[in-house]
Amino acid sequence: MSNNITYYFYQVFQGVKFLMGLKSRLRAERLPIKLKEIRGKLGLSQNEMLQQIGYEENFDRSTISHYESGEREPPLPILLAYARAANIYVDELIDDNLDLPKKLPKSGKRF
Repeated sequence: MSNNITYYFYQVFQGVKFLMGLKSRLRAERLPIKLKEIRGKLGLSQNEMLQQIGYEENFDRSTISHYESGEREPPLPILLAYARAANIYVDELIDDNLDLPKKLPKSGKRF
């Protein structure tokens, strides 16, 4: 019996089959651009963005750079922190079919 057995699973999402298993998962194509756009609209440096989202003790500036360049995908708590900092819904951040608002909403209006 071979040790190179690969298991694949199909998941149906909105009528489309997605292969699940050892392959990489789908990524939000526009996420890096949106992250950089949020930081720009907030007028923050990468270090200031870390402070804004409350992760300056855990990460350094290069982490934000990796997220904005698409080299790394941020974990869910980071995405939530970005959305809260920008006062937008997480959907607007991760859904490629949704654009960010032209002007970020004032805090307290959306949550």
